[in-house]
Amino acid sequence: MFNGKAVILVVEDSALIRMSAVDLVLSAGYEALEAWDADEAIRILEERADIDLVFTDVQMPGTMDGIKLAHYIRDRWPPVKLIVASGDAILEESSLPSGSRFFAKPYEDHAIADAIARMLSSP
Repeated sequence: MFNGKAVILVVEDSALIRMSAVDLVLSAGYEALEAWDADEAIRILEERADIDLVFTDVQMPGTMDGIKLAHYIRDRWPPVKLIVASGDAILEESSLPSGSRFFAKPYEDHAIADAIARMLSSP
């Protein structure tokens, strides 16, 4: 079982949605970090070894979208858990790295909080 306060990195280019996701993470009892695109997320992951889960949007500006970011994270930081959300694309989970979860926007906050809890409690 997980002990301590998990660190969740929220990657979302929309400031309003990012603030809402950060509030969700904080209210679920986790530490929240935020990035507005994949490049910033990678910089944060390179600086901090304590990130347990990345919660990312699919469509965002920059060098890669959320799907490419999820694969990059899985290759470079295999233990980091991944949740991918999108309002435009309905993805097959098979297009995501193994162990990732996909949620269509608008998502239910409790569904995300439950998924985070389940993912962090599994090995």
